[in-house]
Amino acid sequence: MIAFLQGTVAEKTGDRVVLGVNGTGYEVLVPAQTLGKVPGPGKTVRLFTRLQIRDESMLLYGFATSDERSLFDHLITVTGVGPKVALAVLSVLAPDALRRAVATGDVAALTLVPGVGKKVASRIILDLKDRLGVAGDGIVSGPLGEVREALLALGLSPQEAREALAAMAPDGDRPIEELLREALRSVGR
Repeated sequence: MIAFLQGTVAEKTGDRVVLGVNGTGYEVLVPAQTLGKVPGPGKTVRLFTRLQIRDESMLLYGFATSDERSLFDHLITVTGVGPKVALAVLSVLAPDALRRAVATGDVAALTLVPGVGKKVASRIILDLKDRLGVAGDGIVSGPLGEVREALLALGLSPQEAREALAAMAPDGDRPIEELLREALRSVGR
């Protein structure tokens, strides 16, 4: 298994990056959000990868973070979601936004993804709810889970906390304090 590639960007096009690693060019299919984080040709980058072997081909998929790769792995286990649709999901929804959509059962957010209709969106929610750190009532783990706990400690109901988290802009690299301020602004406190 190829866990990651670190090399020089040789090419960067619509949905793929060619990385030069020790004299070999690896073509890596990437989601749009990862492509936006890849520097221009001649710069060094590390992509976390997943190799998919099919009957007639071997395809390498790359991600900016190991979290994105993990979500890709989960998505391709869902019936009706292959690697192409999984890349499309990760192109449209940031990891936190995908977790939030699954946690809140937001079919509309998932149907924004090309190739995902209501049936597939519902299937993603059903299949991934337990696997993405989401408990039965929409509790999210990680930074968003800490924000939820803080909102509950401040006296919000579980429904208000869920709505505040659902209204937040997707961005996984912000400190918890900033996420909490945004959640509080969304409930008007």
